[in-house]
Amino acid sequence: MTRAVQATDTPSTPFQPVSAAALAGWLRLQMTDGVGLGSAHRLLERFVTPEAVFGAGREALLEEVKPGQADALLQAPSAALAALVDATLAWQQQPGNLLLSYGHPDYPEALRHIAAAPLLIYIKGRAELLARPSLAVVGARNASAQGVLNAERMAQALSEAGLTIVSGLALGIDAAAHTGGLNGPGSTVAVIGTGADRIYPARNKALARRIAEEGCIVSEYALGTPPLRDNFPRRNRVISGLASGVLVVEAAAKSGSLITAKLAGEQGKELYAIPGSIHATLAKGCHKLIREDGAKLVESAADILTDLGRLTPGAPGSRPLLDDTFVDRVLAALGEHPAAPDLLALRLSQSAAELQGQLLALELAGLVERLPGGMFQRLRG
Repeated sequence: MTRAVQATDTPSTPFQPVSAAALAGWLRLQMTDGVGLGSAHRLLERFVTPEAVFGAGREALLEEVKPGQADALLQAPSAALAALVDATLAWQQQPGNLLLSYGHPDYPEALRHIAAAPLLIYIKGRAELLARPSLAVVGARNASAQGVLNAERMAQALSEAGLTIVSGLALGIDAAAHTGGLNGPGSTVAVIGTGADRIYPARNKALARRIAEEGCIVSEYALGTPPLRDNFPRRNRVISGLASGVLVVEAAAKSGSLITAKLAGEQGKELYAIPGSIHATLAKGCHKLIREDGAKLVESAADILTDLGRLTPGAPGSRPLLDDTFVDRVLAALGEHPAAPDLLALRLSQSAAELQGQLLALELAGLVERLPGGMFQRLRG
């Protein structure tokens, strides 16, 4: 018998927001000209808190940063920074919004250990998802119809098994992965390259609203940050950093998704890729990952769940995914003729909603086939 973990829907304790005093220090450190994340983390290793950084003398600062950086840190806070602090505090007070600093106890542990971890993360939605087991699903923006279908179905099957789906809210594979994640209990996390008060691309605004309600949107960028070109490759380290592994569904030879794959390798995360036709441009990136970069070839969600150790015999308190007895019952209920999920649910004495996820897992395992109109038929005797 094989089972998948059961997701936890609520955090064990409520999240505590960053205080006004602490927020001013973190924002000031984040926005100081010439002080990047590497320098900021060196300063925090030495002084522990932003308040202590800004209270240090020039000589102490020069032991960690260059003279120009020390001078910038010693400048008095600007009026623009004060306005940003006020706007951010007002944003955090809105329902569903949360701000966590690198020094906050609720900051995601998965992100603490990546290179250039964000100093601040802005969260809209279910912050508890950031502590869940998760998998990143990424790929081409100009994805094929089959690629979009593969991404959505794979993400839903993984979500049904309890994994939260992490992606970047881009068009194509990302959007399909988020949709699939939302259709299962694992839900989804969108890591964006703008401020949390903006959505890009505009075509995904409806999807973003649904993610904010049912999943979680995450940004490391200050409010008001526009969709700058350099932000999107940078946010990829957060996508891979939050996840146990990265699945690349479709990617050309020079796709931006390969950046996320490279970062996953550097972070010691598992890497997976779906192969395609040798003639397909959007398969070449995946083939390269498999051929040269150690990505594991994936044909079904079960391949990933098994590799991650999430399909384990007799896991207590878990929900069946591809239980052999259940498979036999479904195939017997299908018989020789196609049947609709509602009819199958009646025959099996279970809810149609629960059965939908299980049917998807069976479909991805090649045991049943979905027909036009939503009916299913068996593929083996």
